Amino acid sequence: MPDAGRPDISVVVPVYNELENLGPLVSQLGAALEPLGRPWEALLVNDGSTDGSTEEIDRLSAADPRVRGIHFARNCGQTAAFDAGFRRARGRIVITMDADLQNDPADIPKLLTRLDAPGGPDAVVGWRATRQDSLIRKLSSRIGNSVRNSLSGDSIRDTGCSLKAFRAETLTDLKLWRGMHRFLPTLLRMDGWTVEELPVSHRPRTAGVSKYGVMNRAWRGLMDLLAVRWMRDRRLGWTIARETPAEEPPR
Repeated sequence: MPDAGRPDISVVVPVYNELENLGPLVSQLGAALEPLGRPWEALLVNDGSTDGSTEEIDRLSAADPRVRGIHFARNCGQTAAFDAGFRRARGRIVITMDADLQNDPADIPKLLTRLDAPGGPDAVVGWRATRQDSLIRKLSSRIGNSVRNSLSGDSIRDTGCSLKAFRAETLTDLKLWRGMHRFLPTLLRMDGWTVEELPVSHRPRTAGVSKYGVMNRAWRGLMDLLAVRWMRDRRLGWTIARETPAEEPPR
């Protein structure tokens, strides 16, 4: 029987200098999740912000106990922020999204519906059906996704979309390294979990500044991709045909 004092849904949001977006983000999360009648929490993982986001997260947390602030001592990167959120999330389902409001919280119920369906997957990942980015960003993303899928042997349409939903148990033993958040669906499939994709909306950024450019991600992303390829190719795979003497099955 579930613990009535624990949230059913945990939303993990890395935050780096997103002061203007945090209040609207929490408000929109409430508008999307409260009609579901399921307890929820939002974990705002502050990745060393310097623009006042720290104080805003504390203010939002004081105003609503469902909002939890996790503050890093220094900037550690987006993967570290996701990892910290995963390890502190209390929900049966974990949602990830960006803090810049380009992911729309109104899409979360759609992901939950598919995840909770009978025979549903272990994770549902969004792909941005209509990108609200510059032509250069769109082209670099398309090329990047094609290269990633070719080298990783996977078929994820949009590795850069942070809006995803996971059963919490899929993340329990997941080991992450810097940059690995882009390959979460591939890593989960390598561990035997099922992953499906759903189209989600994508909104233009209206406040704050993007932290990622085309060039500052290309080389780092390639190195991360080669690491995933190495892990896939070197992964142990064995099946026991029989044992002598036969052991009793575990109870």
